[in-house]
Amino acid sequence: MAEVVDSDELLRRIQRARRYAQEELRTWEARARGPERDGDPGGGVDVAQDARGRQLAYEAVVQVLDEILSPGRHGAEPRTDD
Repeated sequence: MAEVVDSDELLRRIQRARRYAQEELRTWEARARGPERDGDPGGGVDVAQDARGRQLAYEAVVQVLDEILSPGRHGAEPRTDD
């Protein structure tokens, strides 16, 4: 059965998840700026490209959690219904 949590605990969990996502984002940003290859002279896995993909994923997670914690404060584009 699912655990029942109050709104304060839910907020703490979301904030903790956001902090974790920000830490991971910084980690993957640093790796994306690092060496292009994983040391394989034959041109193995492109580590920087993989890191950039993960960086983009964590950027999206942070943006979603920011919007949950502070709705409407994060550069929402105004709608134009022309």
